[in-house]
Amino acid sequence: MAKKKKMKLPFAYQPVGFVLGWSSGWLAGLAFRKTWMAIRHEEDAPDALDRDRGWGEILLAAAIQGAIFAVVRSAVDRTGAKAIERKTGVWPTDEKGGRD
Repeated sequence: MAKKKKMKLPFAYQPVGFVLGWSSGWLAGLAFRKTWMAIRHEEDAPDALDRDRGWGEILLAAAIQGAIFAVVRSAVDRTGAKAIERKTGVWPTDEKGGRD
């Protein structure tokens, strides 16, 4: 398999990355609220400072929220990178896989 050409996209990807980051956070928040409603049938998920919630419930909510955020962020980042590659022929990261 031929190795893909990698070039730096110093400024071109920054606005796209910002929009993707913001949209992935919004989408993850929406997905978490829907998931919490399905699991606990409650509008509001517990927060670490909710006095009336127990440790188990708070940690469960945090674990679910973190997992959803990581999956959504990865899916959105990957989709954005693939779109940039399709448009420009260049993968929008440095050699180690991180953003420029």
